[in-house]
Amino acid sequence: MKRNEKICSGSPAACLLAVAILANATMPAQAQQFSADLVARKDDTVTAMGTLRVSDGKARIETTALPDGFFLIDTARPAAYFVRPGARVFMDARQSSQLTQMFVPVDPDQPCRQWQAIAQLAAPIDVATWHCQRDGEEMVAGRATDVYRVTASSGPGFVGWIDRARRFPVQIKTADGTVIAVDHIRDEPQPAQAFEIPANLRKFDPQALIRRIQQSDVWVAPPASE
Repeated sequence: MKRNEKICSGSPAACLLAVAILANATMPAQAQQFSADLVARKDDTVTAMGTLRVSDGKARIETTALPDGFFLIDTARPAAYFVRPGARVFMDARQSSQLTQMFVPVDPDQPCRQWQAIAQLAAPIDVATWHCQRDGEEMVAGRATDVYRVTASSGPGFVGWIDRARRFPVQIKTADGTVIAVDHIRDEPQPAQAFEIPANLRKFDPQALIRRIQQSDVWVAPPASE
């Protein structure tokens, strides 16, 4: 209390300014929320890949390749799902789309942790051969970004350009030279329900289904290799 009295001992304007500075210093950074389009560019070809929503460590990706559902990524858990509302099921995304392993919310100071965690969800990785390192800074669409390079012996790597303010990669270059950009970014509040799995959906486990089939009378074991 004495500290506040000392700060506010001057003019009312100075007191208000001091209070505002203290409030900004103690309040956590506001979660970045935005929506955007995903566009792929290679040579002279531009392809619309889908749409993106981001809010508070979560991302929702809707792709043109899989129009009957959408992907949900939560880096805090971590988790990545493919949700099919029409079929009333959801499942682990695994390797169904590389987009879920690249376009994830990150800590701009340590983005490699989130990328590695999501990659581990898709398929087991060898941490000894999985590498992620900073590779400088570049301007992308008029904004400064940090460049990171990810390599792995078990799969294709990529280069990511991270917008620190949005805490998200706004551009990815894949191993074959394709550049996927977060385009037409719209900084706007996102509905919380857009990042939730509807309550009436059940989780579908493809491996459990395969095991059930193998234990049934319809399963025919493949011939032993010679």
